[in-house]
Amino acid sequence: MKKQLLHLLIAATLAFSAATAMAVPTALAPTLEQSQAAHLSAEVVSRFHYRAQPLDAAMSDKIFTRYLKSLDPEKFFFTQADIDVMSKQRSTLARAILGENLSAPFAIFNLYAQRVSERFTFARAMTKEKFDFSTQESFMVDREKEAWPASVDELHTLWRKQVKNDWLRLKLAGVAAPQIAQTLNKRYDSALQEVTRVTPEEAFETFMNAYTMAIDPHTNYMGPRATQEFDIAMSLSLEGIGATMSQKGGYNTIREMVPGGPAIRSGKLRVGDRIVAVGQGADGAMVDVEGWRLNETIGLIRGPADSTVLLDVLPAGALPDAGRRRVAIVRKKIDLAEAAAKKTMISVPDGTKTRQIGVITLPTFYRDFEAEQSGEKDFRSVTRDVAVLLAELKAAKADGVVIDLRNNGGGSLTEAIGLTGLFTGKGPVLQQRDARGKIIVDSYTGAAAAWDGPVGVLINRGSASASEIFAAAIQDYGRGTVIGERSFGKGTVQSTVNLDQLVKQSKPQFGELKMTTAQFFRINGGTTQLRGVKPDITFPTDLDAEDRGESGFDNALPWSQIKPATYAVSGLLKPVIPVLMKRSEARIKANQEFTNIEADMTRFMLKKKANVISLNEADRRKERDDQLTRMTARLTSARPGMTRIESARAMLDDGLDSNERDLGVELAAGLAQKEVKDVFLQEAARIVSDQAGLLKTTTEAAIAARAAGKQLQAKPLAEAMTPG
Repeated sequence: MKKQLLHLLIAATLAFSAATAMAVPTALAPTLEQSQAAHLSAEVVSRFHYRAQPLDAAMSDKIFTRYLKSLDPEKFFFTQADIDVMSKQRSTLARAILGENLSAPFAIFNLYAQRVSERFTFARAMTKEKFDFSTQESFMVDREKEAWPASVDELHTLWRKQVKNDWLRLKLAGVAAPQIAQTLNKRYDSALQEVTRVTPEEAFETFMNAYTMAIDPHTNYMGPRATQEFDIAMSLSLEGIGATMSQKGGYNTIREMVPGGPAIRSGKLRVGDRIVAVGQGADGAMVDVEGWRLNETIGLIRGPADSTVLLDVLPAGALPDAGRRRVAIVRKKIDLAEAAAKKTMISVPDGTKTRQIGVITLPTFYRDFEAEQSGEKDFRSVTRDVAVLLAELKAAKADGVVIDLRNNGGGSLTEAIGLTGLFTGKGPVLQQRDARGKIIVDSYTGAAAAWDGPVGVLINRGSASASEIFAAAIQDYGRGTVIGERSFGKGTVQSTVNLDQLVKQSKPQFGELKMTTAQFFRINGGTTQLRGVKPDITFPTDLDAEDRGESGFDNALPWSQIKPATYAVSGLLKPVIPVLMKRSEARIKANQEFTNIEADMTRFMLKKKANVISLNEADRRKERDDQLTRMTARLTSARPGMTRIESARAMLDDGLDSNERDLGVELAAGLAQKEVKDVFLQEAARIVSDQAGLLKTTTEAAIAARAAGKQLQAKPLAEAMTPG
């Protein structure tokens, strides 16, 4: 099933005709607190946003358009007749917010939910059909720019093709017809049940984000539960049992256990165990959570440190009617170390030498603000963690360092400044311009640089915000080489506004706003907004950049420029970059893995441009066989107990959604993926190794020239940097 459809299952449904066989939940309605939160949010956003806009008729129109897009982006649920009916509310949404009467947006949401129920009920009925896979029929992949279906019959045609594609994927994976029908029936039944479980809070968040994101793409509303998740992500800690969970076969299942956490230390739980009931305290009443949504079950399991939670567990591998066991676990504060900065070392041979290049992988710019505010001296901070790792790399005599920021979407601005200072020392890092046009320069004022050796920054299109601040500063100072793909292009600053604190409300009920309050600029005066950070050395893989970055948003802020800050640029790297680029290009051209990646990207772009997939079995089987041939040829080794072709076949599409796969198989596949050679990181390490060698040669030549009382000549420097 398409990724977009899974996203759409956040909806709920109105009561529907009793004669229709479908899940029928109660219609959702807004709470008084939500109506008040909407009005309060509008007051804040309309006055303090970087691009403040009045909540008027024009904004109401924008909200309506974005609301429909957030609910049904692929135009798979509403017909044009539905749009015509809902369009009567197009000009009323602003009044709904200011008047604290959200019945109109909730009516739209409930109509959408009704349509979701109808469409999946139809999909379930289609599993009884006999599909003809010999016809030349196709299915459109991306319908975002298409017109709304003119009728229910036209929608039924779309859904018939969707189900036919789901069936064909499973058939190509070798699943027999009875099992295909069973799998798809269960899948669509699960979708129908899911729409009955959505809460008013989730419906409210969907509407509020249609409002906030109509102003700019990075202003968001977060309800109390979403606020808690955001705080956990920033602090890298939570209070609970130290287990991650996923939904498997209708059960909330333990997927992993945090090393040293209460769950693993108890010895009473193991991966694959299913939680069927949860109680609070040593003798608390048990709440049956079978069939519950994952986030609701996790909410019951989490709790204050040193408190007890009771779990009724259906053991891993046991049949549903097997006996349960009861487990009592004392919650503790859990350090989410998997999301913290980590270091590895890569050995890079260079002629008769081998250089050691340290790699620091940074998934996010985290900072435990709550611990900091409570006075904890050793609160979690990415700058502190990286400083420790750099000291360890120095002690290990690393020749250079790669900071891996791929898919790092940002985080704390304070941490971006601190991390930059570890490499540049004191000085400006970025400039900010607020809504009034006032410009301030943010500088690192800490101790001297923690690392003065060669450095490379590895980025891709998923590197955004704080990642771009760091990469841009390293580039502007000439302190290191930026490598990879052009970054995301998010050049705006968000501040978090706690609505409960704003109105002195002690109980969390209004949520928070993450609101754009400023735009940041590089110290050279440019901004990363829209254009991102262009690497010094670019990998030839970013073919669909425009669809994946800030430029893909229709209301992103434009690129602009201000005066540069005052800072000192190191001139050492400038003459080295062309040599590094030339060497890297030669290696990439000779590297079969890069050739394969480029070929895959080209195929992907051709398919994306075509925007259709065949529903003819012979055509799809040929595509699959061709893919299997390519994958088998590329494998250098097989998985344990498999031939190369069996290993390749195991990597093909199995037709299943993630919650339908066996947990053991999924974990094994994830482990195998982690062991795949990272050619991008390897090449980045080679570039930094080259950088280390060239800078050492240049420095030695300069020292020798000064010792001889002579000026360093251009010719010897060029010769010293000639690729060997």
